[in-house]
Amino acid sequence: MELKPFADAGKYVFKEKFVERYTKLTDWETFKKYTLSFLRKSIRINTLKINVEECLARLEKDWNLEPIPWCKEGFFIEHKGGRLDVGNTIEHVLGYYYVQEAASMIPPVALDPQPGETILDMAAAPGSKTSQIAQYMQNKGILIANDVKGDRLAALGINLQRLGISNVAVTLMQGQQFASSGIMFDRILLDAPCTGTGTIRKSPKTINMWNPDSIRRMSKLQQKLIEVAWSCLKPGGTLVYSTCSTEPEEDEAVVSGLLERHPDAKVVPTMLPISHKPAFTEFEGDQYNPQVANCLRLFPQDNDTEGFFVAKIVKQND
Repeated sequence: MELKPFADAGKYVFKEKFVERYTKLTDWETFKKYTLSFLRKSIRINTLKINVEECLARLEKDWNLEPIPWCKEGFFIEHKGGRLDVGNTIEHVLGYYYVQEAASMIPPVALDPQPGETILDMAAAPGSKTSQIAQYMQNKGILIANDVKGDRLAALGINLQRLGISNVAVTLMQGQQFASSGIMFDRILLDAPCTGTGTIRKSPKTINMWNPDSIRRMSKLQQKLIEVAWSCLKPGGTLVYSTCSTEPEEDEAVVSGLLERHPDAKVVPTMLPISHKPAFTEFEGDQYNPQVANCLRLFPQDNDTEGFFVAKIVKQND
C-alpha cells in the first residue's frame, strides 16, 4: 500500500529535544516521513467464530487483503472503493474479526498462550491483545484481564462478548495489587502504559505532549509493574513486556533493570518474520544488560506500522 502523508503534515512541529534525541535513535528523516503518514488499517480474524478462509471469502469481494507475515490471522485491509470504516461491516458486528494495529498483534504471538493455562493480561483494556490471547487459548483455561480505568474496561467487556470469549475474568485494580493476590500465572502479558511515541501516526497530539519528564515518570511506573509481574510468574513461566513507545528508558532500560535484579530472568529472542532494528545495549551513557539484545525493537519505518517494543522473558526453573 502506498505511503500517504497527512494532508496537514506541515503543521506538526517536533520539539528541538525530540529531534535531537531521535537523530541519535534512528534515521530521523525516514522516521519523520513515516510518522507523519497515515497508518494502514489491519484486522485480526477471530478463529473462535470463523476460520480464516471463510472470513476472507466473505470480505474479498469488497476489500483487498494482504497477509501480515508475523500473525497468521492478521491482514492489512483496504477497501476497493476507498471506504475507511473497516469496523462498519456485518462481519465485524458478528465478531468475525477485530480491528487491530498490525504491530500490536506481536505481543500475544510472542506470549504463545496455550489452552488450559492460567494467564494474566495486566493492562488489558480495550481488549485487542486480551481477545487475541483468549483466541489462542481456544476459550480454555483462565485469562484475567485487568485495567485501572472502568470506562476502558466497559469497552473491553463489549468486545469480549462480541467475539464470543468465555474464559476471561475482568478485574479493576492497580497492577501492583497482584503482588499480594497469591495467584501465580503460567504466562503474563504486561503491555505497559507508556508515552506512546510509537503511536504518533494515529495520535499526532503525542508530538505536542512529548517531554523528557514524562518519559522518566513512566519508566518508574513500568519498573514497578514489571517487578510485580515477575513476582506473580510461575517458575518456567513466560513474561512478555511490551510498549508502543520507542524510548529506550521505557523499553530496554526497564527490561535491563529486571535482569539485574533477578538472575533467573532470561530474555529469549522473538523469532518472527519481521524487519526490526537492533535493541539498544546502551543509550546516553547508560549501559544495559547484554541480554536486551534479544528484545524486538520496531520503528514505524521498519514495517510501515506503529513503533513497538517487545521482550520475551522466561523465569528459569533453576
